[in-house]
Amino acid sequence: MVYLCSSSPSRALLLEKFGVSFTQKSVDFDEEQIKTLDAKDFVYTASKGKLDAAVRQFGLDTPLLCADTVIAASDGSILRKAKDLEDARRILTLQSGSTISIISSVHYRSKAFLFTDISATHYRFFEFGKEDMEAYLQSGLWQGKAGACMVEGFCKPYIQSVDGFESTAMGLQVEVLLPWIAFGADDVRK
Repeated sequence: MVYLCSSSPSRALLLEKFGVSFTQKSVDFDEEQIKTLDAKDFVYTASKGKLDAAVRQFGLDTPLLCADTVIAASDGSILRKAKDLEDARRILTLQSGSTISIISSVHYRSKAFLFTDISATHYRFFEFGKEDMEAYLQSGLWQGKAGACMVEGFCKPYIQSVDGFESTAMGLQVEVLLPWIAFGADDVRK
């Protein structure tokens, strides 16, 4: 059992899919205070900030799992969560017919150890259909998503090529994390 310190439905779905027992508990961390323009630095700082907040709030009796995800556009700029519909349209237009990197940072912390990983999945997209993109924008499903991107949803039919795990793109590199969760469970039983 772990505490997933995130309100992300995608992260919860991934843990369920991979059979990880968890309780979802959100923490407050203000990502707006992060000033770096480097995507890897940003996700590391955000996920570490969430971990520090989770340790203060929940302690370490139950292992903590914290993550953050951003999208880097082909020009290297960070595509964060869209502020409103027009911002989502701008962000998706930058991704259409382009290559993006979805970068996730994860921290898994128990009393015995700390595991940290930064992974990226790279997508090359065909141009998004204007009607499809508008329907997606109107649906509101882009809200709360890094780069307004849903590789498991709207973006899926537009994927030209992919390099990396889909789970990383969904916000939690479960394949990389699973051995550490198992290791932590073994350690707790000793």
